[in-house]
Amino acid sequence: MRCEACGRKIYGKPYKVVIEGAKLTVCDNCSKHGKLTWEDEPKLKTVVKPKGPKPSLLVQTRKMPDTPAGTTVELVEGYDAVIRQAREKLGLSHEDLGKKMNEKVSVLRKIETKKMTPNNMLATKLEHILKIKLIVPASEEKIKVPPSKMIKPLNRELTLGDLIHQGKKDKKGKEDTTERKQS
Repeated sequence: MRCEACGRKIYGKPYKVVIEGAKLTVCDNCSKHGKLTWEDEPKLKTVVKPKGPKPSLLVQTRKMPDTPAGTTVELVEGYDAVIRQAREKLGLSHEDLGKKMNEKVSVLRKIETKKMTPNNMLATKLEHILKIKLIVPASEEKIKVPPSKMIKPLNRELTLGDLIHQGKKDKKGKEDTTERKQS
């Protein structure tokens, strides 16, 4: 065993001392430079650190715009052209816009060529800097059902039997028309 202060080989009993706040195992000569400690140190327990990303000290958080619960949003049609026109109107190059947004130039180019769709956070940044509207509430498309396929409204909820019965009616109607064509 070697002395942690002078580096010489320790002959005899090693001493545990505190020298300038450091706990060291030293030889007889170096033990005079510190304060002796006689107790054995408890063994250190292994600490399991949680996995995952470490929190960054420079993370900036920004509150997302409030949307009513259950409301979905979507990008406007032709978002690529809208972004390009707004950028050119402000006289910004891809590099200038990238610096303003703290975003990669390649990402902005991909968005303008529609090779990439911006997520809500990026779209919000673009809206703020370019002063445009990209995120709108999702429009519900109404599906037209032919009257022959509509299920008649009942005073109660549909059951599995109602659906099976409706399916049998559809099959009978198709069989009748095929028989007439064959005659």
